[in-house]
This record gives sequence, structure tokens and C-alpha cells, in this order.
Amino acid sequence: MSEPLSLLPTHNAALRGHRRFPRIHRTALWWRRLFHWRQLDFEIASWQMLYLLVRPRQVYRSIYYHKQTKNQWARDDPAFVILQVIGIVVLTIAYSVVGGVGTRGFFKALMQLLLINYIVLGVIIATVTWFVANRFLRHQSVHAADQRVEWQYAVDVHCNAFFAFFALGYVLQFLFLPVLMKTSWISLFLGNTIFALAGSAYAFITYLGFQAMPFLQHQTMFLFAIPLIAAAYLVSLFGFNISHHLLDYYF
Repeated sequence: MSEPLSLLPTHNAALRGHRRFPRIHRTALWWRRLFHWRQLDFEIASWQMLYLLVRPRQVYRSIYYHKQTKNQWARDDPAFVILQVIGIVVLTIAYSVVGGVGTRGFFKALMQLLLINYIVLGVIIATVTWFVANRFLRHQSVHAADQRVEWQYAVDVHCNAFFAFFALGYVLQFLFLPVLMKTSWISLFLGNTIFALAGSAYAFITYLGFQAMPFLQHQTMFLFAIPLIAAAYLVSLFGFNISHHLLDYYF
């Protein structure tokens, strides 16, 4: 008489659970690695940050290979986010020291930049782009499996785009603060140009993120923000100093 099959969970049963609830498994893995720093790959995250500024297409090629090997588009490593948060905190400290705003001013600016701009607005933008991509941009084929944009990947796209905006906008603004704080047309022109480029970079890197997904079409709609940014930029040159208003907003 053959032995009865074991009722205990097996490795295959665990794999079936991962396949049945892939989104929950991916999210749990991301949070689990957040508390195990030895498992984080800060070298890859640093490489991606550098290339987002000089060769952003290369970053999304590596993400495509990641999809081929791990069967998911989203990062399973929070190292990129950790470096971003550290960068935001460090830059906020630098602004606070230069501006002499004290501890209260520092926490006010950190809450605005990290909590509101990076996290809250990021979740909203990621959710909107995720919904638009899945609802309107998917190209279905009868010969291919049904594929959808992962919400976590839309968050990754925002993180990538925000890093470019952060570096080209806030970091450059800090470096040119002595010039930008003056009340001349040159300071207005320089500050507004910096943030027009930063906003355009955000839109372009968002476009690249969804353009990398072969089952989507008409991704150029994400570039429509660039003409709007250009129009707003031209109008702002008639007297609206973006740098002055941002610093008043944060501090």
C-alpha cells in the first residue's frame, strides 16, 4: 500500500502561492529586503542614478533584462529609494544651513519635499499613469499572453523621473543660489530654465519607462507635458521667478 500524500505545505505549494498572489509576494519581498541592508545592491542603484542623467535609455534596457530573468518589471530592491531619501534629507539640510531656518524650518521643508512631493504626489502620479497605461495603451494580441503594467513599476518610473527632476532642479538650484537669489532678469531666466529642463526630464523619463514595455502603444502621450512646460516657461519669463516662489514655499 502506497504512503499517503503529505498534507504539509511543500516548496511547490509555496511557489503556487507566489504565482497566485504575485503582487503581494513582490511587495512583501521589497519590504523584507528593506530591513536587510546586506542584501541591498547600492552599486546598481548608484549606476542607475548616474545613467538616468546621461543615458536614461540604458537604464530601461537593464530593466527589460530584469523582466526576462525575474519575470517582473518592478524593482525588488529598495536600494534606489533609500539613496533617494538620503539625498533628499542631505540636500534639505544644506538648504536649511544656508538659509539659516533652524530645526523647525528644516522639518517643514523635509515634510514638503519628501512626504508631499516625493511620496504623496508620487503615488498619485504613479496611480494615474498606471491606470492610463492599462486602460488605454495596452496592445492586445490573440497570440500573446495578457500583460499588464504593474503598479509598483509605475512607482519605479516616478522614482526614476523624480531623481532626474531632483538633480536637475533642486541640486542645480542650490549650486546657483548666489545668482538665483538676486532680483534680476538673469536670475529669473536661469532659475526658470533650470526647472523647465527638470520638468521636461521628468516627462521624458516617464515616457521612456512606459516605452520600454513592448505590449503598450502610443506612449508618446507622456511627452505631451513637454510643450505645456515650454509654454509655461515662456510665460514665466515675463516676471514669475520660480526659484523665489519655491524657496518661499519650502521655507
